[in-house]
Amino acid sequence: MELRITGLSKTYPGGVQALRGVSLEIGAGIFGLLGPNGAGKSTLMRILATLQEADEGTATLGGLDVLRDKESVRRVLGYLPQEFGLYPKVTAAALLDHFARLKGLEGGAVRGKRVEELLRQTNLWDARNQRLGAISGGMKQRFGIAQALLGDPKLIIVDEPTAGLDPEERVRFHNLLGEIGEHVIVILSTHIVGDVSDLCRNMAIIHLGQVLACGDPLELAAALRGRIWQTAAESRAEVDDYRTRLPVISARMNAGRRLVRVYGEESPGTEFETVEPELEDVYFSTVRRQA
Repeated sequence: MELRITGLSKTYPGGVQALRGVSLEIGAGIFGLLGPNGAGKSTLMRILATLQEADEGTATLGGLDVLRDKESVRRVLGYLPQEFGLYPKVTAAALLDHFARLKGLEGGAVRGKRVEELLRQTNLWDARNQRLGAISGGMKQRFGIAQALLGDPKLIIVDEPTAGLDPEERVRFHNLLGEIGEHVIVILSTHIVGDVSDLCRNMAIIHLGQVLACGDPLELAAALRGRIWQTAAESRAEVDDYRTRLPVISARMNAGRRLVRVYGEESPGTEFETVEPELEDVYFSTVRRQA
């Protein structure tokens, strides 16, 4: 099954154009949608999740018209939004069973077996009788994935799923998404470059409502080989000076040093050396050349 998006556009009241002719082809596996806050990612996710209307364009999932046949799409859709509410006094097992009923899973034994399977898959079985208001943020995200998996969806959409997670929970969540993405289409919308580099074999960079780049993260990074230059700056003032003179794509602290990375066809100075490009270089160079 393939998700095909063609020419999607959306303008909000007041004139803010969130999407500008977005076109993508997404097959099975984890597809990363990478962009800064306000890039249009959440608008695209809500349209694909049948929660919002597009002004123009089409989207099809296999033989389903995503924009017009919403009920059929919802039967094969799992959605974990950026923010979602849970009943704090209800246990994980009870609420997941309730969601299973809403999803149409009939028969207590069959439904109970599926709830147990999902709680075990998301490593929540031992916490099944805990009230949701008392569990950690990472456990809540894993519960969100459990409810998204009800009904064996063909398309799963997760919007900024690792924001705020500690490193251990982030790794656990990555492993869970990796298992899920072996069989279905998973769209991972995020502004965290590491999420995409760790999980995705295909991705797109979106900024100001437009798709600026699309492809395999490793291939996109390799295409910059010989054009990423790095030096260590001694002070913030030196970094600012580089920014005024050169196309700096990033400046960050690493092991106590200020590392400045510059995009260029030729060496920007004798103090710079060429370095192996990373996905972060692809992201920053693409977005900042568009700004």
